[in-house]
Amino acid sequence: MSTERFVRSAREADIDTVVDVQVAAWQAMYGPLLPEPVLREIGSDEAAARFREQWQASLANPPTSRHRLLVATDRRAVVGFAALGPATDDDCWPATDAEVYALHVHPDHARRGHGSRLLNAAVDHLVDDGFHAALLWVLEQDNPLRTFAEAAGWRPDGATRELDPGTPLPMVRLHASIGA
Repeated sequence: MSTERFVRSAREADIDTVVDVQVAAWQAMYGPLLPEPVLREIGSDEAAARFREQWQASLANPPTSRHRLLVATDRRAVVGFAALGPATDDDCWPATDAEVYALHVHPDHARRGHGSRLLNAAVDHLVDDGFHAALLWVLEQDNPLRTFAEAAGWRPDGATRELDPGTPLPMVRLHASIGA
């Protein structure tokens, strides 16, 4: 295994970089779809502070032992992250259905294998934790995350929802069978 690029559990010292990756990835993914005031809010110091508090709390006191925050590194610098745990949708069974809540790689480090390493590590953890299916919500329209997940074998399962950060954003839920 290369010591240059790998995936590991997140640490307290990683939180600021996780927030930076989150903001940069959201701006790249949602930027063309959102009104300017919403984009400014995502990149504001106040939003970064809220994100930081949420990630610190989730890392210090995860809701269950099956919740995880993983980071992808490149030469020891965090360049991406994945958050995962039991599925939260009403039509899911949290004992056997998992969800990848977030999967982001900083746009400056995209297309270098970090997303694949993150997704593989996430699925490995989910299988180890006894999950049989995994879910991932993505934008309905073509986008790099959806294309990436579908290329890895994830498929729409018919569930939809909308995010509404000022402009409705249609989402679809992707599904993958991961265990026995």
